[in-house]
Amino acid sequence: MNLFRLAWRNVISNPLNLILSVVLFALGIGLINYLLLVNTQLKDKFDKNLADIDMVIGAKGSPLQMILCNMYHIDNPTGNISIKNAKPFLRPNHPLIKRSVPLSLGDSYKSFRIVGTNHSILELYDGQIQNGKLWTGGLEATIGYAAAQEAGLRMGDQFVSSHGFDDELDMTHDHAKFKVVGILKPTGSVLDQLILVPSAAIWEVHDHSAEAMGKEDHDHDHDHDHDHSGHEHHHHDHHEHVHDNTIEDLLSHEDEEITSILVQFKNRTNFQALNMPRNINENTDLQAASPAIEINRLYSMIGVGTEAIRYLAFLIAFVSALSIFISLFKSLRERKYELALMRVSGGTKGGLLFLILAEGVILAIIGYVVGIFLSHLAMSFTGQFMSRAYRYQFEAWNFGKNELILLVLSIALGMIAALIPAIKASSTDIHKTLSGK
Repeated sequence: MNLFRLAWRNVISNPLNLILSVVLFALGIGLINYLLLVNTQLKDKFDKNLADIDMVIGAKGSPLQMILCNMYHIDNPTGNISIKNAKPFLRPNHPLIKRSVPLSLGDSYKSFRIVGTNHSILELYDGQIQNGKLWTGGLEATIGYAAAQEAGLRMGDQFVSSHGFDDELDMTHDHAKFKVVGILKPTGSVLDQLILVPSAAIWEVHDHSAEAMGKEDHDHDHDHDHDHSGHEHHHHDHHEHVHDNTIEDLLSHEDEEITSILVQFKNRTNFQALNMPRNINENTDLQAASPAIEINRLYSMIGVGTEAIRYLAFLIAFVSALSIFISLFKSLRERKYELALMRVSGGTKGGLLFLILAEGVILAIIGYVVGIFLSHLAMSFTGQFMSRAYRYQFEAWNFGKNELILLVLSIALGMIAALIPAIKASSTDIHKTLSGK
């Protein structure tokens, strides 16, 4: 007698109880696994993009907003800072700073952010060139792997930037075209989503935009400006940018602005380095924020809602286990003659115990499989939404060790729910049952 086959037949013989138990169990397991999928992937993204950055320096405002904007590129800048004010933290051979990476933000192409910076940003994310070369000057652009794939950019392509991070605003800098000179290898970090150009290119695009707007307003009133002698007076922009993509070139333009600086310390345990953010906040017009502190603050903010959903999931799982218990306990009354006949036919108490436990485990496994499928299905929908909104790639159908742990817990829960009915079934009094007493 195959007890597993008999247990399976008993489970499917009552479809209503089967559906109720499976649905409740699947909801509990599905919610728990969905939360694990979201939290694990979000944490992986955040941790990957920390990139050993110890401090971000930018304009006064929300420190969390500054971190999300400049490190994760999912928020707006708090403002710009002048290179003159930022100069002390950009200069080479700083006694406390190992690496300073300037960022200039404000433009995008098909919602992928264009970042004015230098080559040191690649060292933060282990970025390497796949095709072409790195940007050096002018309007050259080296683009991340995901940006190239999704925006449809190839080597030698030209594109114009949009002002801001929303293409729907239709505010493009048509006077200047960037040219793709290189494509980076995929890194799994935020670097994949960025379009990297020289800092001077950002200034040049915006300077020309401002000049074009000024010229348009000027021409609206006068076709030409003339001096008192009647000669035509021409306006020239004497602000020229040297296109060497180096810190030295950046520091030579003190009147220009950048958005932020990503900083790595030489020694994280140095007392002066640890106190640098506080000193900057108290003694300068700049703002310094610690990524680790702000991300932990974000985790705690998100954690409140996540915890509530997690408790709800555990409650549903408990109710589902109770449903399995009630279903099996109720079925004992209907099957008491069947169980007694099994004993008469040679079945042992241990066999009956195993049979009912197997039914509980089968119900739990079916609920687990359905719940896991539903959680990944939900992740595929929300992952697409999050990918469109934040440009991060979320994997819906990756299976991890957490799901093996959930399988073990599901089996254990099914066995616990079936334990009392199993004990009661194994202690069935054959004579009483068959005599109808």
